[in-house]
Amino acid sequence: MNRKSGYLLLVLCSLLLSFSTYAQSKLEVNSGADMVSRYIWRGIDFGKSPAVQPSLSFGISGFEIGFWGSYTLNETASGSDEIDTWISYTIENDAISVTALVTDYYFPNAGIKWGNFNNYDDPDGAGAHTLEAGVSVGFGKFPLSLSAYYNFYNDAGNNTYFQLDYPFSVEEVELNLFCGATAGSEDNPGYYGSGTFNVINIGLQASREIKLSDEFKLPVFVSYIINPRVEISHIVFGFSL
Repeated sequence: MNRKSGYLLLVLCSLLLSFSTYAQSKLEVNSGADMVSRYIWRGIDFGKSPAVQPSLSFGISGFEIGFWGSYTLNETASGSDEIDTWISYTIENDAISVTALVTDYYFPNAGIKWGNFNNYDDPDGAGAHTLEAGVSVGFGKFPLSLSAYYNFYNDAGNNTYFQLDYPFSVEEVELNLFCGATAGSEDNPGYYGSGTFNVINIGLQASREIKLSDEFKLPVFVSYIINPRVEISHIVFGFSL
């Protein structure tokens, strides 16, 4: 085991110990999966295939650790399969909600072993993980949230992404308007497809529950997404289990 992977395991063990410290609080465990017709992330199409996206998270006293994956249903697109691990902490009151998080992006079929935590400039080549720090701020009764994300490890361009979300509802349909942009990066423009500031993710998502029986309702959603940078639009259908 190299020093970097040993350090990660130490961090994970510390997190588990931290969770045990809050044993008197209520531990929340959530699991599920989405089925989507396309995986569109921040205006970018990953895999050009339907995908299954499972998730598992544990939360307690404002802390959360979770795992999320995306697996294409097209074997030739399996290189875009993804597993993310995140750690977050949320504080909130009636006026504001603030969430800080760190996300580890890992692509299992990229040909790099999970335990390789090299940085982009390592002489032996880049590692399997890109780390991102983020913060999201919501404003209580005013339905607007602001999010910002910054790649701080294994990205030569330290790419950034910003997004505004405006959720509202019409009768039984939950709607969300969103607009996302990147500051761009001359050192790694391929990450978001831009070397300068550009809006890359504009859209509207509609969500509702379809009653299938007295005991079961199926959450479904449809998103219309435009990436102005590359002049491409997508419409995505999905449901959650």
